[in-house]
Amino acid sequence: MTTRRRLLLATASLATCVGLPAQAQPLEGPLRLVVPYAPGGSTDRVARLVADKLGPKLGITVIVENKTGAGGRLAAQQVKNTPPNQNALLLGNPAVMVVAPLVFKDTGYDPDKDYQPVAQASSYEFGVAVGAGVPVRELNHLLAWLRANPAQANFGVPATGSLPHFFGLMVGEKAGVKAQVVGYRGSGPLAADLIGGQVPMAFDTFDTLLPQHEAGKIRILAVSSAKRSPFAPGIPTFREAGLDITADGWNAFFAPASMPAARVQQLGNAIREVMQDPETVRRFQEARMAPVAASPAQTRAMLDAYRAQWAPVVQKSGYQP
Repeated sequence: MTTRRRLLLATASLATCVGLPAQAQPLEGPLRLVVPYAPGGSTDRVARLVADKLGPKLGITVIVENKTGAGGRLAAQQVKNTPPNQNALLLGNPAVMVVAPLVFKDTGYDPDKDYQPVAQASSYEFGVAVGAGVPVRELNHLLAWLRANPAQANFGVPATGSLPHFFGLMVGEKAGVKAQVVGYRGSGPLAADLIGGQVPMAFDTFDTLLPQHEAGKIRILAVSSAKRSPFAPGIPTFREAGLDITADGWNAFFAPASMPAARVQQLGNAIREVMQDPETVRRFQEARMAPVAASPAQTRAMLDAYRAQWAPVVQKSGYQP
């Protein structure tokens, strides 16, 4: 072989190596999807629906682990220490990745330094509802009623420091209504008091309120999404009801900072493909959850925008755990 031919072959080989993106290496070992809440909730359902399709796609075992404690912060503290040769993702939400770092002096983790966004998987809205005994059927009527009856200006939330709590404060400020927050130990006790008339109105996630609304036990007056919910097209948005406000929540996967960037991208692409799968979309919709397909970069952009919207609300509230 001539020297010229050897040089041409070597040059072509080098160009191939540097000019083409490296192929993603097959994952080794199991992948843990860590849910910071008990089994049965909406966050847990998201993890299990994704795991059903993600394991076969990646060709590895995908395990859903529930690590409860400290409102989700315990799981975030543990997953951040995952060694780089192991595969673990935290399924986080705004309470863990946005609110907690703003209101706790030491969460035990830094959502920016200790985690990398991988893929958003779902979104959800908030709703405002009144008990059947409250004599209003529209949001503007509710606001007028609260102004006329300040002693009744109380609203329930499933937990103090939750997103519905801060959304309620956001609505009150926008509407010029000062109301007292009544925190509960979960959506179940809140719904019971709303139905029983112990609290006149409540803010909670829309999917949580909807079954009681459909049963005629409460009335949802508005939903916080930009468009009407496909699950209840008869309920107006806050904007349609006369209050220019939108808000939502989400579930998204986060990788510990130790995970190599190529693996983060690989997992993000795989989860995005799972979220575009027709069967996955159908199963999410049956659970009345909105599926989202997003890359790591899109998830990062969503997170940045979300913090810009909610950080001022949380900080202005002066809330302390």
